[in-house]
Amino acid sequence: MSEAAAVRHIKLVVEYDGTGLVGWQRQDNGPSVQQHLEDTLATILGHPVEVTGASRTDAGVHARGQVATFRTARPIPLHGIRRGMNSLLPPAIAVAEAAEVPDDFHPRFSATGKRYRYTILCRDSRSPRWHHRAWHRRGPLDEGAMAAAASHLLGEHWFDAFRAAGCSAKTTRRRIDAIDLGHPEPAVLTLDVRGNAFLRHMVRIIAGTLVDVAEGRLAVDQVPEILASRDRTRGGQTAPAHGLELLEVRYDGARPTPVAPAPAPLPSGDV
Repeated sequence: MSEAAAVRHIKLVVEYDGTGLVGWQRQDNGPSVQQHLEDTLATILGHPVEVTGASRTDAGVHARGQVATFRTARPIPLHGIRRGMNSLLPPAIAVAEAAEVPDDFHPRFSATGKRYRYTILCRDSRSPRWHHRAWHRRGPLDEGAMAAAASHLLGEHWFDAFRAAGCSAKTTRRRIDAIDLGHPEPAVLTLDVRGNAFLRHMVRIIAGTLVDVAEGRLAVDQVPEILASRDRTRGGQTAPAHGLELLEVRYDGARPTPVAPAPAPLPSGDV
């Protein structure tokens, strides 16, 4: 009897336009990225496939650097898997890279950092080209105030005030390494947020809070107070999902030692 074929652990780098998708995770209410990947791989490989992702992006969120893994014993070359998937996937999803990784690699738990970009269109008239890719705000934003407010979020903090209700993270301690403002073209402002990990809606709440500062609804010196309060009801608005894009997931060193849960916050309103 011949020996069973070795099981391969394959990592994919996936790009997608989240418009029209219900997000990363397979759901009953519409098409998801995970569903399309698993169904396509099952067709190519001839067996059911479970795909694990690095980030459970929400409906409408885009990605150019999502990382996912699956296992198979099929001997199809990596380039054949990538090309075969791209020939069957819908136009909104594509596999940019495929590589074999060690069995203990995990797209989420092996990650040492992520970088997201939030895009804002800052002009009076709307733009069809940016309709599904940027949050439209009429008129210029006070970028100096945004940068000053963003500086208070750098470093390690308890980010309870910057996470959505229903977030299941065991600890809210996170590290933000950089929040960089950029201008890829006139009237378009980007916020690149880089950190070790993120809570549910955390980048969208950061973006919404900075816009609230830029438009005068919050003062710069309120941001550290919001952060220290650990009270979501004191924070800024949650920016729309369609302006968010996952740029990259990093695997460049040892993960930090997990921290213990924070002491209970002071009594406040419900998150």
